Amino acid sequence: MPDTGLTARIRENIVLYGALAANLGIGVAKFVAAGITGSSSMLTEGVHSVVDSGNQILLLYGQKRAKRGPDAIHPFGYGRELYFWAFVVAILIFALGAGISIYEGWLHVRDPEPLVDPTVNYIVLAIAFALEGASWTIAVREFRRSKGDAGWWRAIHESKDPPGFIVLFEDSAALAGLVIAGLGVFLSHELNDPRIDGIASILIGVVLGMVAVLLAREAKGLLIGERADPAVVETIRGIVTERPWITHVNHVRTVHTAPDSIFAAISADFVDSLPMGAAETMIETLEDDLRRAVPSLSSIYIRPEKRENAATAAPQPRL
Repeated sequence: MPDTGLTARIRENIVLYGALAANLGIGVAKFVAAGITGSSSMLTEGVHSVVDSGNQILLLYGQKRAKRGPDAIHPFGYGRELYFWAFVVAILIFALGAGISIYEGWLHVRDPEPLVDPTVNYIVLAIAFALEGASWTIAVREFRRSKGDAGWWRAIHESKDPPGFIVLFEDSAALAGLVIAGLGVFLSHELNDPRIDGIASILIGVVLGMVAVLLAREAKGLLIGERADPAVVETIRGIVTERPWITHVNHVRTVHTAPDSIFAAISADFVDSLPMGAAETMIETLEDDLRRAVPSLSSIYIRPEKRENAATAAPQPRL
């Protein structure tokens, strides 16, 4: 079973704070190295660290805002605000991270700077790789714990909690960027061609752009509204079907209003002879049973509806 609840949320925050601290320290070192050596790829990596730090701050802010309870304007709460900030993070990675990296690389290719001793670059890159590697290892461990038995890509695709997979993507892109930057610096000096360093910066921007597109795609789905896990839907359907006073479950439709909050709308055909007063009591009992079986059910709507009158169009699969 996937790891959910308060404990998982605490561990997720530890991952975010740890990544934030690492990126802030690494970013300063990268900018210093870029200033000393004039390396385009090091400057790009410094920008990358700043963008990642800002992203983690936004995700922490989004988590805080998403905890607000329902009110008159937002009766289902503010949980989806986390999805909004996740989408903003994807845009920032694309616009700032990828955009600045590609632009800086192009400038360096067009007007390359003279080569200087790369020792400082290698030291900073080695330290950065060690810190980013530690952060990546923690992110992988926590995501593996939360995904359960699902495959990695399916778990990312089905996840309703963006910070977990965003940190994983960011750390993976950071490690790839460090490798590219290291190769760029090495080849520039080995071949005595400073333009290679600019090409490395462009490649880092391409990697960030790809990550941004993937994150934006996942965040968009969450913003629009995604159904609960099929196993959850089947659990709900099974509990409702077991009621002897329900002759048929027409449909069970769910949507995540937050990572750990689900709204369920259930259409069912009731026994015709069931008195209204008795039906109200039975529905309340049914809702209590559903919440015990699926604690993340925050809102339940049960509609008595004739089987022949219920909408039969099935939702289209996500492409």
